[in-house]
Amino acid sequence: MRTHLIRGVMALAVLLTVSAVPALAQSVMRGKVVDGQGKPVPDAVVLFEATDANRKTQTKTDRNGDFLQVGLSSGAYKVTASKDGVGTQTLQANVRQGQNNPLNFSLAPAGAAAGAADKAEAAAIQAAAGAAADAMKAGRHDEAIAKFNEVIAKLPTCADCYYNIGQAYMAKQDYAGAETAFKKVIELKPDSAEAYTGLAGLYNSQKKFDLAAEASSKASQLSGGAAGGGGAEASYNQGVILFNSGKFAEAKTQFEAATKADPNMAMAQYQLGMTALNLGQIPEAISALEAYLKVDPNGPRAAEVKAALPALQAMLKK
Repeated sequence: MRTHLIRGVMALAVLLTVSAVPALAQSVMRGKVVDGQGKPVPDAVVLFEATDANRKTQTKTDRNGDFLQVGLSSGAYKVTASKDGVGTQTLQANVRQGQNNPLNFSLAPAGAAAGAADKAEAAAIQAAAGAAADAMKAGRHDEAIAKFNEVIAKLPTCADCYYNIGQAYMAKQDYAGAETAFKKVIELKPDSAEAYTGLAGLYNSQKKFDLAAEASSKASQLSGGAAGGGGAEASYNQGVILFNSGKFAEAKTQFEAATKADPNMAMAQYQLGMTALNLGQIPEAISALEAYLKVDPNGPRAAEVKAALPALQAMLKK
């Protein structure tokens, strides 16, 4: 009976396995706050307010005017950047698991007027950044890279530009270009957890699991103290690396930590179920896969999970 059970488990594992190299989580919202002259605004408060629920969270910009918020639930948000004596600006944003476009704020006190040259320069930067974001969204990766490089020509320290260039190269499977871009982010911003996450995803895609684990561990160290639950994403990423390396028991620990930190991280629930399945832990696999369906009933793996759950549940009755 045990032999038949294990064979059944392995058959279902083959059916449900996501891919040889599952993707790493990228549920982050980043951006930059500058003043009317385009200079970075450190210690600006960035407030995220969900428009469909009573949820608020905030973070602050670093000395380069950059901010990073992780762990936001999916949905629409009103995002306000402000600093006393500098100004306030509010933008609308739709947050989702996966890639989110950067939010760029330009603050100025009421009635302040920048010089014509400064306005023209800021307008040119904003236009290039907007065109780059549109190109990224449309999958026109070469155009996005060119437009972000236009921004870099005017703002050489634009770490977000290099990060997005890295993402565009990743989409093109130009791993050398992506690695160069992510490393440039780290050069400009050594505490950039998302850049290390990008490197982890890059090495993961190349099946360089030792390098991926090293980069993911560094991302985990940097994001562990971030506001909003950075530990969920970091634990998920660590779990993916361990899963790809065949270290299922260790991967399960990481996915459990991710789901505890953020029960609504659908892919963490799914991967927890997959890992339990590979370990032959059917009750735990069922529980995690049911949780996946509850969080994301129409998700990319929903049809497969719905088809497999009855067979898994039948195993417990034998």
